[in-house]
Amino acid sequence: MLKTMFAGLIVLTGSLAASIATAETINVSDAHGGSVAAYSQRWKGLAARGVDVRIVGKCQSACTVLLGYVPRNRICVTPAASFGFHLAHRPDMTALLWKAYASDIRGWIKAHGGLETQLKWMSAPDTYRYFHKC
Repeated sequence: MLKTMFAGLIVLTGSLAASIATAETINVSDAHGGSVAAYSQRWKGLAARGVDVRIVGKCQSACTVLLGYVPRNRICVTPAASFGFHLAHRPDMTALLWKAYASDIRGWIKAHGGLETQLKWMSAPDTYRYFHKC
């Protein structure tokens, strides 16, 4: 009986390890934004699936809402990674974006003049202060 339970535990552990090892990775590059609501739904669903996110290029505008859904330890950045922050077209969507950003990211945005109509670009080496390298 104990032998059977131990064998079952080994199979379960192996299954869990295999599922962890095959975590889905989403590459983000040249994401120019669009609808904040649409991006929110997309990233909410992807985060629920436990995806890893590799920022390999631009993530601007509505794309940056991913920061509110994907845990930071599941996001990595390459040397070419950059985040472009700005005001959304609608105040309620700007509020949604602002809420998505962690306090240290909001601090970076404030230190660079706050959200405005023009994009504020965060790129290396600043990205390395907030996200781990891929």
